[in-house]
Amino acid sequence: GDRLFDVRIGVTFEDFARSETPKLLRLAVALSADARLAEDLTQEVLIKVHQHWDRITGMDGCASYVRRMLVNEFLSWQRKSRTRRHVPGVLIDDRPDDASMHADRQMLRSTVSALPPKQQAVLVLRYYCGLSDAEIAATMRWRPSTVRAYASRALAALRVEPAIRHEYASNLRQPE
Repeated sequence: GDRLFDVRIGVTFEDFARSETPKLLRLAVALSADARLAEDLTQEVLIKVHQHWDRITGMDGCASYVRRMLVNEFLSWQRKSRTRRHVPGVLIDDRPDDASMHADRQMLRSTVSALPPKQQAVLVLRYYCGLSDAEIAATMRWRPSTVRAYASRALAALRVEPAIRHEYASNLRQPE
């Protein structure tokens, strides 16, 4: 899976970066829907991790801490960029894909990227990273009820999105 490993004392930053950068980058792409921005976010987080490596290696739950750093970097970028509208770039996805699946995935990514940043973060952590509400709450230092509230609002917003509502309704139709 895309779970980060917990750093133990004696693990070098280089080993950590070599092993975890692809996972962090995938999380950043899922959050931002922009490969270039994801690279920038990941790089910023890795710089901060390197600066505080001695402290991070001695901490319990450091994987959750690094994941939170990445989500917070994304949220910070979103706050700073509110005055300019972000247009997602090319996404990293090397797997072969047929046109309809690609179009569906692009529609979902653009719809999710229109949600408020904290709602985006909860959906990505829940559905992309596979974290439970309790794990998301621990990662973000929120109450589980806050995680559920953000998820509920995000899913409600997605349900009223015309493109998603149409796709959902067409999937429910019974064959005649």
